[in-house]
Amino acid sequence: MSSRQSDPVDHARTTRQHAGETFSYGANAPGLAGAAVALVALIIGLFALATRHATTGWAAVVVAVVVGVLSTAWLLRTHRKVRKAERAWHAENSDEPAPPPSS
Repeated sequence: MSSRQSDPVDHARTTRQHAGETFSYGANAPGLAGAAVALVALIIGLFALATRHATTGWAAVVVAVVVGVLSTAWLLRTHRKVRKAERAWHAENSDEPAPPPSS
């Protein structure tokens, strides 16, 4: 292991390969923000439906679903990029195959 700085695994704080990746990797911020927006929209939509404001309720629920799906896609894409970088690092710096993901 010649270069520890380009190692995608955080050996100093954990033995798990992707522990904290969601919060520590800055590219995940749009996905996390979208998930928060989807959660708020869902709460607003359900409240509006409960108070018989059907148009507002269904619009908010649709927004929640769409934003939730987009947020999930974003987070999956960034996780795949991290995994790809991990495999590339492992291929260059180790004779053993990359370990399976723990997340």
